[in-house]
Amino acid sequence: MQERKTVLITGASQGIGAGLTNAFLERGYNVVATSRRVSQSDEIEQSDHLARIDGDIADAATAKAVAETAVSRFGSIDALVNNAGIFFTKPFVDYTMEDYRRLTATNLEGFVHLTQLAVRQMLTQKSGGSIVSITTPLVDHPIAGVNASVAMLTKGGIEAVSKNIAMEYAKEGIRVNTVAPGVVDTPLHKDNPKDFLRTLSPMHSISSVQEIVDAVVFLTEAPHITGEVLHVDGGAHLGRW
Repeated sequence: MQERKTVLITGASQGIGAGLTNAFLERGYNVVATSRRVSQSDEIEQSDHLARIDGDIADAATAKAVAETAVSRFGSIDALVNNAGIFFTKPFVDYTMEDYRRLTATNLEGFVHLTQLAVRQMLTQKSGGSIVSITTPLVDHPIAGVNASVAMLTKGGIEAVSKNIAMEYAKEGIRVNTVAPGVVDTPLHKDNPKDFLRTLSPMHSISSVQEIVDAVVFLTEAPHITGEVLHVDGGAHLGRW
């Protein structure tokens, strides 16, 4: 039996992904962190319990390298956080098929590549496991003026597939949940005016990276929560404000 659990984290080089990597290391996990340039990230702590894999998660070879590194170096895959994702807004009629392909490659194909490998390994280990993916309240609570329809096709897909996987593998103890952040203070929003961003939730608040990290860690370690969507959005999913 492994002393330490091993977690895989995508989109790990900055923002929420870097925060997650550091938090799980501090909690005594082995971490396999991946992103296109994760080896160059100075936001992640150095550790003997950390493996960094550079690559595009849309490429199946990246997922394969992540899963194989976890098993060969640390001996198990106990948890996965699908944090990598891209998001951009356009009027629906202006989204191109190239936009669609970019969004689905990272957000959906990336999810399928690595989640399949993680679940296969968890089934082999017969000790359960956790999968947490990052989505958004915009999936089923659109905001007027935030035109994200095709991006939500992918994020909504992650919520739907997560609930179905949760049911499919409940008897094996594999739990599958999502965290739906509202606006988070990350590099994604560095050029957006904070006053405007605060209007996107009824609490007029912007979440810190740490709040999202705390939510993911909670779901990863909560033994009886599966198929859940945890909103960390200042109440944006509640409706009009």
